Amino acid sequence: MSKKRGLSLEEKREKMLQIFYDSQDFFLLKELEKSGPKKGVISQSVKDVIQSLVDDDLVFKDKIGTSVYFWSLPSTAGNQLRNVNSRLESDLQSSKKRHAELVEQCNALKKGREDSEERDEALADLKAIELKYNELKDEMAQYADNDPAAFEAMKKAIEVAHTAANRWTDNIFTVRQWCSNNFPQAKEQLENLYNEIGITEDFDYIEMTPAPLSSVIN
Repeated sequence: MSKKRGLSLEEKREKMLQIFYDSQDFFLLKELEKSGPKKGVISQSVKDVIQSLVDDDLVFKDKIGTSVYFWSLPSTAGNQLRNVNSRLESDLQSSKKRHAELVEQCNALKKGREDSEERDEALADLKAIELKYNELKDEMAQYADNDPAAFEAMKKAIEVAHTAANRWTDNIFTVRQWCSNNFPQAKEQLENLYNEIGITEDFDYIEMTPAPLSSVIN
């Protein structure tokens, strides 16, 4: 019998995020270390996995009183996907421009000139840019709107984020009352925290129609 393969870091991240999305709650680290093994993530690795999610802005943490609480909004994953796509598009456009400039420079150097250090450097730069350009094209292909799998994945992510975000509106009011009851000595700190994360007087349910994948990518 073959030995069961352990979870990769990305799989562990997905499992831990699912804990937040399923429960719609705030957690202490020790609570996450108890919940992790139920998802196949050993307790010893939970801290590092959670920290990697915090570093990528997929999980947030705040200190309330003497305790540090972790939480995550399902819509965060969808926003991160859009940010990655935007960054890739920007990098791709920059690479295209640089690629064209280097091709022009290389052609100019070829005209009636012997090999030179300047020409060799330009050719080396051109090769590096071409490699980067091809890498970005491959990454962008993952977001092509003619890819049914990519379309469905994005569509479901947006729908889940929309539904979950409105559930959080109810949960946030409940948690806010809970915090006020349990941490009266931290009232000012809590009010500052609410303002920092956007829970203002006009905080309310959101209205959002999931956009077609093409409008997100293009």
